[in-house]
Amino acid sequence: MGADLSAFDLTGRRALVTGSSRGLGLAMATALAQAGAEIVLNGRNAEAVGAAAADLADAGHRVSGLAFDVSSADGIAEAITHCEEKLGPLDILVNNAGIQIRGPLESYREDDFDAMIGVHVKSTFLVSKAVTPRMLARGKGKIINICSILTEVARPTAAVYGAAKAAIANLTRGMAADWAPGGLNVNAIAPGYFRTDLNTALIADAKFNSWVEQRTPMRRWGEVEELGPAAVFLASDASSFVNGHILYVDGGFTAVV
Repeated sequence: MGADLSAFDLTGRRALVTGSSRGLGLAMATALAQAGAEIVLNGRNAEAVGAAAADLADAGHRVSGLAFDVSSADGIAEAITHCEEKLGPLDILVNNAGIQIRGPLESYREDDFDAMIGVHVKSTFLVSKAVTPRMLARGKGKIINICSILTEVARPTAAVYGAAKAAIANLTRGMAADWAPGGLNVNAIAPGYFRTDLNTALIADAKFNSWVEQRTPMRRWGEVEELGPAAVFLASDASSFVNGHILYVDGGFTAVV
């Protein structure tokens, strides 16, 4: 007898994935689409969002593109209203949008600090806050926030990024505490080192590449396709009793010293 995988089926559900015109965001959106969900892609660059949406549509998936700034409360409100009234109810939200500004902490610029906290933490709060009232009214909904291995550990020149991701982890737990009684599941994924376009320079750095491979118990970088199934799990009925959890998808990186 084969395994019953119906709990992972997302047919009939609609997912908004922020920061999903490329990289891990697009990989998660693609996996959700392959599981049956209708996808709303997001990014600030309308051309990039449109191109990614066209590729998914060409692959036979139901997809829309919606360009808006996740750090703008007004832009978020307009976008979510458009989704709910023109496309249909949002069942799944993946808060993936983010940026990286590295630098020594002692000389880190205040405006860069504000940008990092704004794009990561504030946007997670604002987009969730805009989506949640409708989810609570329906008595169900799935929110997936994106953390990092730097939620738990630190790297030189990435202190602010790590602080932002740690804040998202505890915001995830707080969201679960507040919204689980209303039927919502709020969890997070913490990716390790993945082969993405944004990491091209790091992969090309022989010393850093070797460090990642030796530091990670699986002795390799993650491939973007390996993150999608985690998103499907947390977006589906298969995770119906999972709430406030941070799921590390890191090849064992945070499990060892």
